[in-house]
Amino acid sequence: MTNLGSVFEQRCDAVQSCSAIELLIRPRDRDLGGFSVRRVLPTKERKMVGPWIFFDHMGPADFEAGQGINVRPHPHINLATVTYLFEGEILHRDSLGSLQSIRPGDINLMVAGRGIVHSERETPAVTAEPHRLHGLQLWLALPDADEEVESAFHHYPAAEIPSVTVAGVSLRVMMGSAYGATSPVRVFAETLYVEAHLHAGQSIALPDAEERAVYVASGSLSARGTPIPEHSMALFSDETGISLEAEEEARIAVIGGAKLGRRYIEWNFVSSRKSRIEAAKEDWRAGRFPKVPGDDKEFIPLPD
Repeated sequence: MTNLGSVFEQRCDAVQSCSAIELLIRPRDRDLGGFSVRRVLPTKERKMVGPWIFFDHMGPADFEAGQGINVRPHPHINLATVTYLFEGEILHRDSLGSLQSIRPGDINLMVAGRGIVHSERETPAVTAEPHRLHGLQLWLALPDADEEVESAFHHYPAAEIPSVTVAGVSLRVMMGSAYGATSPVRVFAETLYVEAHLHAGQSIALPDAEERAVYVASGSLSARGTPIPEHSMALFSDETGISLEAEEEARIAVIGGAKLGRRYIEWNFVSSRKSRIEAAKEDWRAGRFPKVPGDDKEFIPLPD
């Protein structure tokens, strides 16, 4: 995904009702030819939440027959990508030879490690008909000791992701442990990722984590009377006993985990070392990254 530009960050006033919220991020929608993407992380004010360094909300986008997502092969290093769809289907290919469709409820975890190349497209069967795409794409920075691990790809079907109901609220523990459930999805550091669907008036306790944030994909929430509008992310302090209440029907993502050390990000590269990113840029220019089997005729060039 290419950089989509600026966002608006709002500091909460130092009042009791807002004391638990450290920052409210309001990304601007960008139309990429009928496809709306909101870049929430990183921002000038906040680069990471726990190990999470990138957060994109894709769509919802409605495509006519013959149109759709068509992301050419591009590289990553020293991170892991997490793709999750609410609606639609994406075909993942990578330089390991992986070929996997991701559908709503599934999780694709691609561990770039020392370097990987992948593409994200839609199948002819999908693009032959009018269709919708809606989902989240996130990146995890890897701990120092794991930045150069062997690249890997893991697919977790929807049935493998634990679902729980807390106070009438339907939750899915996507990564890490929360609400008495533990996800099977591989993690490298303490990681939190939960999705919930709340009806108006319902509330849930915010899980504990060293760093944590809530993104409202649809609807609206409040925390101690402070609104968290649709398409915004609220970053919370580590205070315990914080509850989230739905002002209207809402779909949310809770992310967080252990704080990592400083990370640099440029284009599709993330690393604890600037020199490693420069080396990756030169390797991509020189064609030294591996090819994607079945999708090796084109690629995204390194931006100027």
